[in-house]
Amino acid sequence: MKAIILAAGMGTRLKPLTNSKPKCLVELAGKSLLEHQLDTLSDCGISDIHVVGGYMADQLISKKYKLHQNHNYDNTNMVYSLFVATEELTGREDIIISYGDIVYQKNVLQSLIAFDAPISVVVDQSWLSYWKTRMEDPLTDVETLKLESTNKIVEIGKKPQSLSEIDGQYIGLIKVNSQFVTRLKLAWQNMDKNIIYDGKDYDNMQMTSYLQMLINLGWDIRATFIENGWAEVDCPGDLDAALANWKP
Repeated sequence: MKAIILAAGMGTRLKPLTNSKPKCLVELAGKSLLEHQLDTLSDCGISDIHVVGGYMADQLISKKYKLHQNHNYDNTNMVYSLFVATEELTGREDIIISYGDIVYQKNVLQSLIAFDAPISVVVDQSWLSYWKTRMEDPLTDVETLKLESTNKIVEIGKKPQSLSEIDGQYIGLIKVNSQFVTRLKLAWQNMDKNIIYDGKDYDNMQMTSYLQMLINLGWDIRATFIENGWAEVDCPGDLDAALANWKP
């Protein structure tokens, strides 16, 4: 199994903490977000780790993983960064894809590893209690996630009008089954590069927009359910809120 951590962004909402370092190197509970992820991956037996850097990527050089550089980081987004590491998407093993600004407990990753589906997406069903520690109105910064047949995702990443449109919250952690890895690359390469995807052009496409496109094409994308045990650090206030939802 191989892991790819997407950590190219500038982390503008985390300023001034990111004035002199990449977002994934911001510290939480005494260690950087990246170190927390590396430790959890190692605890679960994953040693083939790749990091896609961009902003201040020179600070990410390490013997613990292979660094790939998105030199166009200031004009692109998550999906583009994933395919910067395209040579690692060989189809010989399952791929874990993780955002660089999250942390998660060992049991969260173990649940994802054990789950069998073409694409498995970690979904927190107890997200609302966590969001209430982060912001006054959870609807201001949350996305839709609609399910059918228990755990089949049929919609993800839209702007919700009410909490009823949210069956859980995607946390930024995905597993792609080895048999679908090369198909994942082809699907991206074959997309229309001249249209807008949820308000973003092709190079700036959000991961949720890409997942929704795959769903629309008939891909079977399933939710791996968790109950808390993770955190996202998107702004300075998230550092304190993280400890209410995740334990190092």
